[in-house]
Amino acid sequence: MRFPELLIEALKKSEIPLRFEPGAEESAASQVTDLVRLWLEAHEPADSSTAFYNGQKTLLARLLAELDGAVELPR
Repeated sequence: MRFPELLIEALKKSEIPLRFEPGAEESAASQVTDLVRLWLEAHEPADSSTAFYNGQKTLLARLLAELDGAVELPR
């Protein structure tokens, strides 16, 4: 499963009154995704000269790819 699919399914199960309007889940998912992207990007280290920071950059790249739906979520 990919993150966008997981998020839309969660929104469909929520008690959000807008869920009955066409496209409401996608609209809410887009806003949540944008917020999570900004939060993740704020934690990206400026320097990747150490193994720790290089690993952190690699993890952030993977999380951003999952957020975009470019890769499957790990099981």
